Amino acid sequence: MNYWETDPEFAERLEHFAFEEVPGEEGQQLDETTRHLAILAALLGCQGIDEFRAELPRALDAGLSPVMVKEVVYQAVDNLGIGRVRPFLDAANDILTERGVKLPLEGQATTTMEDRLEKGIQTQVEIFGEGMNEAWKNGHINRWLAANCFGDYYTRTGLNLVQREMITFCFLAAQGGCEPQLTAHAGGNMNLGSDAAFLVKVVSQCLPYIGYPRSLNAISCVNKAAESRK
Repeated sequence: MNYWETDPEFAERLEHFAFEEVPGEEGQQLDETTRHLAILAALLGCQGIDEFRAELPRALDAGLSPVMVKEVVYQAVDNLGIGRVRPFLDAANDILTERGVKLPLEGQATTTMEDRLEKGIQTQVEIFGEGMNEAWKNGHINRWLAANCFGDYYTRTGLNLVQREMITFCFLAAQGGCEPQLTAHAGGNMNLGSDAAFLVKVVSQCLPYIGYPRSLNAISCVNKAAESRK
């Protein structure tokens, strides 16, 4: 539907804000790759499937590779569950196929079923510190977290560790109700060199897609993580 025909006043303000004012805000700008990765992750987090279908071509045109797009979708499963991610995987496959991309893409896995737990723990330690060496022993959910979330997905190529931790931050910020995890992952981002100012830029660029309440909550979590490091 062409909102310029059906809702011209709304379309004028929305497109100015989302596509001009926010991306161009002085001091809040991100490079195009980071910006589009964040937006795709935020749309997964808030379940914005129709806007995801509109955003994905823009992201590809801005330089994201099909592999990068697929990695965002795959990693979302650990944060959102396959029940919420499957429509986005279907949408990504549809759009990539329409654009002439041959599927499946080249594999990106670096772990095996035998070493996924070990390498997942190593990744947790790299992000959150030596205390994670023993965290996986605190029940089966924590073991799954290490082996599945970090061992199966964070260890994949296609996105680097900084990008993966950033999109996790976006998944959590956009879905809401995950403030303890969001604060922890804000700290994880900071441990990898993405400071509070960078995370505020990420939230700012996602705001048109997730709204003010969740954006303000996310900034509060960033500030809390930053304060705990003093």
